[in-house]
Amino acid sequence: MRILPLLITLAVIAVAVVLSRAMWDAYMGSPWTRDGTVRAYVVTMAPEVAGRIVQLPVADNHFVHKGDLLMVIDPTNYRIAVSLAEAAVQQAQANAQNAEREAKRRQELTTLAVTVEEKQTYSTSAVAAQAQYQQAQANLDQARVNLERTEIRSPVNGWVTNLLAQLGDYANVGQNIISLVDADSFWVDGYFEETSLEPIQVGDPASIKLMGYSRLLHGHVDSIARGINVANAQPNGQGLATVNPIFTWVRLAQRIPVRIHIDEVPEGVVLAAGMTATVQINPRPRS
Repeated sequence: MRILPLLITLAVIAVAVVLSRAMWDAYMGSPWTRDGTVRAYVVTMAPEVAGRIVQLPVADNHFVHKGDLLMVIDPTNYRIAVSLAEAAVQQAQANAQNAEREAKRRQELTTLAVTVEEKQTYSTSAVAAQAQYQQAQANLDQARVNLERTEIRSPVNGWVTNLLAQLGDYANVGQNIISLVDADSFWVDGYFEETSLEPIQVGDPASIKLMGYSRLLHGHVDSIARGINVANAQPNGQGLATVNPIFTWVRLAQRIPVRIHIDEVPEGVVLAAGMTATVQINPRPRS
């Protein structure tokens, strides 16, 4: 009778070993991770000219198409600058033409009527007047560009997010006013333990399960990261390596980002950057 408990114990251990082995093989055969995140590119829009916001035809979380108007900076001062630059161009052009005519007329006169030094002086004046005309033209071009920059348009299809600007706010050059989530840029980063990376290859099909949806998304491995931050690799003030003196017997596997391209999104699934996802890779047979 004493043998029966021993046999039962051995049987339980054997079953546990077999199940553990089967689970390990399944994990290595189809690596998966619950540590996945939906990502997307965020385009930050900052004005290139300063002024008060006089038009803001968008709202928070609204979808915009590429080329849609997002915001208008008060163009009054910039229109005046264009008018002044146009007048300066006309004046500089007239001065350049007069200087050119005078220089040409002096060159046609004999040295008895005008000295060589005077001819050189008028020629130099003509060149300087032409340079001033070109500078005035460049100033006009810049003024026109600044006027165009008072209208800020969307460079991508996407959603306006975290909009805090209001009509009448003063926008400074380089100040982040509007952020857009690029609708065509969503992907998933799955963070896999380094022990499960061996069977994963670029192009392998992947299944994506979002925490908030029951339907699966399908994709494929787009790339595998080639580096993560390592604390011991940071140098100190003298340029020497900083080495953590603590070493535990149990070493935890590092997690490496694997980028998953989303091939299709089921109808009704709304993607948002930052969502949590479970990712499973189905490695293709190696040739």
